[in-house]
Amino acid sequence: MSLFIQGGTVVNADQSQRADVLIDGGKIVAVGADLEAPTDAEIFDAGGGYVLPGGIDPHTHMELPFMGTVASEDFFSGTTAGAVGGTTMIIDFVIPNPQQDVLEAYNTWRGWAEKAATDYSFHVAITWWDDSVHEAMGTLTRDHGVNSFKHFMAYKGAIMADDEVLVNSFRRARDLGALCTVHAENGELVAHLQQDILDQGITGPEGHPLSRPPQVEGEAANRAIRIAQVLNVPLYIVHNSCIESLEAITRARNEGQRVFGEVLAGHLLVDDSVYRHGDWDTAAAHVMSPPFRSPEHQAALWRGLQAGMLQTTATDHCCFCAPQKRMGHNNFTQIPNGTGGVEDRMHVLWHHGVNSGRLTMNEFVAVTSTNTAKIFNLYPRKGVIAVGADADLSIWDPARERTISKDTHHQNVDFNIFEGMTVCGINTLTVSQGNVVYQDGDIRTVRGAGRYVDRPTFPPYYDAMQKAAAHHAPTAVDRM
Repeated sequence: MSLFIQGGTVVNADQSQRADVLIDGGKIVAVGADLEAPTDAEIFDAGGGYVLPGGIDPHTHMELPFMGTVASEDFFSGTTAGAVGGTTMIIDFVIPNPQQDVLEAYNTWRGWAEKAATDYSFHVAITWWDDSVHEAMGTLTRDHGVNSFKHFMAYKGAIMADDEVLVNSFRRARDLGALCTVHAENGELVAHLQQDILDQGITGPEGHPLSRPPQVEGEAANRAIRIAQVLNVPLYIVHNSCIESLEAITRARNEGQRVFGEVLAGHLLVDDSVYRHGDWDTAAAHVMSPPFRSPEHQAALWRGLQAGMLQTTATDHCCFCAPQKRMGHNNFTQIPNGTGGVEDRMHVLWHHGVNSGRLTMNEFVAVTSTNTAKIFNLYPRKGVIAVGADADLSIWDPARERTISKDTHHQNVDFNIFEGMTVCGINTLTVSQGNVVYQDGDIRTVRGAGRYVDRPTFPPYYDAMQKAAAHHAPTAVDRM
């Protein structure tokens, strides 16, 4: 059966128009004013609201094994929660253990993700290096639709990639036409600072931000940028939380380097006072890396998003419940790092972005969906309401309110970093693959209905740069 959405304003990143949308076979087949609904179509009235492309969260960690435990959110519960909030696709992470076969890890994560309710894809982390990793990267790009590789510059003694790994992996990604992504924190500095702070007798969650100051993030961001510059490979820096990393990205982009920046909804809206909360469990629930920062960093991140120096918004959704967080009750370095947000990202960004005047509706669509689709080569299949695109969309009521709470959210975690926040402008209906999966509190997601989505590589960046220089023309990967 086809779906027909009438009476709304279609909002894409480039334009808004009063239009009806016809969906059939999981695809958008018509967009225009005063379309005629097929006789067999199921009709939904947008009621004068907005019809938006489904959100794409480029940074989640469902059922992640981490720090001696496993994240409480699995691929079904997490994608279901995302669908409630208008997100119809996630890009999660395969994270091999050091010395683990990369393809073995990839196959393990693919197995876990088979329960997903909406579409998904994977970045693959490079946590060590030898010839087998070199070959696996080629196999992943050629046979499995992987076009981005993640590098953790933090977590010394575990999954940290040192400079040797970065250089080898960046070169290989360049030759394959893949994108490099980094978690930018200087793991060596963090390890030293953690020990210094413990030696001072500081063992609670308040020690976490002290051990990861903005400078360790800024140094790592700049180092990754300069390595990428030397090797001529495009770079995507995840969860920028501070002025220092934003300045490094801004400088590189102003120099013409192909660098992209992501910001988390949490880093835009939660400040570091949470780590000094009188209740240990509340403070520990906010432990994530990089940590939440002081308000001047939040203001700078909003400006970076408005100016286009930061292009995407994400959540780093990685949930641990109170008993798991208490693993670090006497040592903050043992508190599992992670917070939630996949259900709330679009709501809080609309309220604090669009309603405040920081973002236009079209910019909101860009930073919650379209830019991610373009950067990771999903566009125009994803990230736009247009003929031929996947029928992933959200109907948005700009006047309706919702108060966020752990007691009513659908995320599988016992805490919400946006607890008590009332937002105006919420998702009322979500369509995924042409099927209604959420409508006004009625959740209709189906376990296993999500599809793995291939992301083709780009023309090898180094070759494209050389050709462009010779012809003084834009490169094929100049997408943003």
